[in-house]
Amino acid sequence: MTVEEVLIELKSLSDPNTKKTMMKHGVQEPLFGVKIGEMKKILKKTKKNHDLSLGLYRTGNADAMYLAGLMADEKKINKQDLEEWVLAANSSYIRDYAVPWVASETPYGFQLGLEWIDSASENIATAGWATLSSIASITPDDQLDIPKYELLLQRISKEIHSERNCVRKAMNSFIISVGCYITELTDSAKKVANQIGEVEVDEDGTKCKVPSANAYIDKVIAKGYLGKKRKEARC
Repeated sequence: MTVEEVLIELKSLSDPNTKKTMMKHGVQEPLFGVKIGEMKKILKKTKKNHDLSLGLYRTGNADAMYLAGLMADEKKINKQDLEEWVLAANSSYIRDYAVPWVASETPYGFQLGLEWIDSASENIATAGWATLSSIASITPDDQLDIPKYELLLQRISKEIHSERNCVRKAMNSFIISVGCYITELTDSAKKVANQIGEVEVDEDGTKCKVPSANAYIDKVIAKGYLGKKRKEARC
């Protein structure tokens, strides 16, 4: 399929209610409003396709950009591609999921995540924390830089309440990810969660709420899923 053919198919799958919901959550035009399940039907046809994913992302259409993230070939996408992607990630739909998921599956995701969290751009910093969270969820503990993750937890304990809105939310998610997926740091994550208390995030009028990191980790422990890694970041 070509970029044009995919866009035509995405447009045919547009749903007004999905578009309305996406825009309520900060997704910006242009977009059609396509459900993820419908996108995955297109993905079955294209499989992973490096060139097509790059072309779709460059359209600036939110649905096409998200699909590009699902379609990206982590073995072919390079660091420069991902740096271009994060610069263009102007909504939570792309910033929190599409770009971090792909980055976390590449050999340079950890380096990029560490660079991005120090960005003056709220979107890029948020993507950085999300990337590091995804890496924790899919990478065996013996392949992780555990001391660095510990230092990042301590950084969050000092900085989260003075950080920007979306970065605060991403930091809270990082605590959850570390606590759930890196068993050696579960206690440290819970301790930091206790120290910071409630994390306030402006959800711009939506009903979304920032979960309590401690409560979330405790639920994972109760279900017996502590330390169980994901097979891949993308879903």
